[in-house]
Amino acid sequence: MTAEDPFVTHRGLLFTVAYEMLGSAADAEDVLQESWLRWADVDRSQVREPRAYLVRTVTRQALNRLRALSRSREDYVGEWLPEPLLTSPDVAEDVELAESVSIAMLTVLETLGPTERAVFVLREVFEMPYGEIAEALGKSAAAVRQIARRARDHVAARRPRVRVGRSEQRAVVERFLLALRTGQLQELLEVMAPDVVMIADGGGIVPAAMAPIQGADLVARLLAGVNQKVAVLRTTTVWLNGAPAGRIEFDGEPSAVSLVVEDGRITRIYVVRNPRKLTRIDELAEITR
Repeated sequence: MTAEDPFVTHRGLLFTVAYEMLGSAADAEDVLQESWLRWADVDRSQVREPRAYLVRTVTRQALNRLRALSRSREDYVGEWLPEPLLTSPDVAEDVELAESVSIAMLTVLETLGPTERAVFVLREVFEMPYGEIAEALGKSAAAVRQIARRARDHVAARRPRVRVGRSEQRAVVERFLLALRTGQLQELLEVMAPDVVMIADGGGIVPAAMAPIQGADLVARLLAGVNQKVAVLRTTTVWLNGAPAGRIEFDGEPSAVSLVVEDGRITRIYVVRNPRKLTRIDELAEITR
């Protein structure tokens, strides 16, 4: 590949499409590799719009991969969460993009079927025309419109409804991490909403709650207890999936923590502990649209 090749030019976009459809950077990279092999065999003189052509190719490959993965995710040990990505603060400048790649949104997208997820991502995030989506999925434009409507309603009923500024998000993240690091139970209680829900993903590899934990008292006591059980607990504020978040090391083992904040308090806590999902946590991902 040369720097002028359309695949190189649009790689960030193609990765973002695949990642939003799959929730996994590793699977997204595999999809890009498969798509590149197909692109390498194409007669470029017959491709009028390389960007649209490549997005269609990646969409088809991602859809195939998503269908193949559906069974393995059903057999996943404990709760399944998306693979967190280290992003630059610039991603947050595009508010809609940052929201679409947030751990909270990707978790909601997991509740859609493969086709619904593909339509939602292409239409709502990348604003692709219905005709192009129909061509990519092998369906009629009318069918795609119906799928898009169902997917939009489904997501709207489940997505976090409150957007907070970066400064407020960062302040709450830092307050939470400090309370966790120092084991301050009362501070943990005060920074969380009474009905807070914590979801942890250990993948059956490292210890993690097997089901969501709800309620500030229960969550706070659990987190304060973790502080007492480890010898060394380090926390760092980082940018994950377009928002301020936390990187936590329990006796040297890394975890990623993403928070949903409403009215200055935490309503959702997503903890990714599965080491297979943290191999890229120190590599800056190119997210764009």
